[in-house]
Amino acid sequence: MNSPDFSRRVFVTKAAQSFLGVSALSQLGGKAFGVAGENTSPLKQVPTARNVIYLYMTGGMSHLDTWDPKPDNKDVMGLTKTINTNVDGIRLSENLPLMSRQADKIAIVRSMISTQGAHEQGQYYQHTSYTLRSSIKHPSMGAWLEKFQGRGNPTLPGSVMIGNDSRHPGAGFFEAKYAPLMLNDPENGIANVRPSSWFTEERMLDRLQVAKKLDTQFAQAYNVKNVRAYSDMYDDAIRMMKSEELKAFDIGAEDARLRDRYGRDRFGQGCLLARRLVEHGVRFVEVTFGNWDTHNANFTRVPELCDELDAALSTLLQDLESRGMLKETLVVLATEFGRTPEINANDGRDHHAPGFSCVLAGGGVRGGQVYGATDEKGGRAVGDSVTIPDFNATIGYALGLPLDQVLFSPSKRPFTVADKGKPVTALFG
Repeated sequence: MNSPDFSRRVFVTKAAQSFLGVSALSQLGGKAFGVAGENTSPLKQVPTARNVIYLYMTGGMSHLDTWDPKPDNKDVMGLTKTINTNVDGIRLSENLPLMSRQADKIAIVRSMISTQGAHEQGQYYQHTSYTLRSSIKHPSMGAWLEKFQGRGNPTLPGSVMIGNDSRHPGAGFFEAKYAPLMLNDPENGIANVRPSSWFTEERMLDRLQVAKKLDTQFAQAYNVKNVRAYSDMYDDAIRMMKSEELKAFDIGAEDARLRDRYGRDRFGQGCLLARRLVEHGVRFVEVTFGNWDTHNANFTRVPELCDELDAALSTLLQDLESRGMLKETLVVLATEFGRTPEINANDGRDHHAPGFSCVLAGGGVRGGQVYGATDEKGGRAVGDSVTIPDFNATIGYALGLPLDQVLFSPSKRPFTVADKGKPVTALFG
């Protein structure tokens, strides 16, 4: 069958999978639950942020050639030079000239450490605070946010992932409705949303009624959470398709000069789309960028990557601030690990988990600061080390999530937002 409305049905199904919570009958037995009033966090922090724009640098960004240069160690720095910023005492790589003028808006965490030195394991750990296991899939931070606090806009997804990373943990063991909507190209928005001219609303509603009748017997026989979600998916998908809020996905509505400032590459336009989505109530948007896996030609590849990153991130911070959104939006720049101080035979740097950098801005975080440090070579975190769970707990703390509340997986194992991580509260205020 290849009817004109087939693409519409594909959209409805995809919407149900990533927006409404239904993927397959394998979900029937899977649910996470918590006991109201029990195991709740004693922390009563007031949220400092409502939204998160999470910029993920895939492949392991070199901290030495970006956020944590060592100007007094030429053997470590190679061809990379350092520059001053608009904050006394903070120096960045020359690869980030625009961000050097935005240093008063950011907090650089230079004492990150990880236990995972391989990409897949490191990326999973950074997104979930838990190590990769074959027996369970853990929720990402966006899923935790929606699980505890719900959607910001009832007609749009709770979270969106721009970059279509197939290894993203998504909702983990939570119901599938907490998974992000995946978008590969920010220029294309959501496909198959608008009906063809002949496929009227009346015709569509007639077909939906037939589908519901066919599903009734099955839904009555298997009256469980995800089957009920499946029976409701058409109504919710149509509500989304009719929503005026879908204009949030249209970056073509933005001024061409602003789009140029973000950069016309996918990452730059992804950052612009993230701002639009947050503006319309999507509370967690991730944009991926890379590959930063610079085993070869580090001193050629990193400047190229930084050109795109520098334009997009600096413009994003300025754009959010000019719209009065930076105070309530936590901008996170993260990566799975850093790169070695040693320069290998291929003019590259290898994987390095004992010390690297991540960055926070907005959302109650105090700008113009550096937290922690690595040693004189950039090899190891020395003092005030921040683990991956600590970093994620800091994000959760900003959002006002109950960090100690226990939820249980389908196998009845207990889990919390950031495992045993402790928020770095010194970053706020």
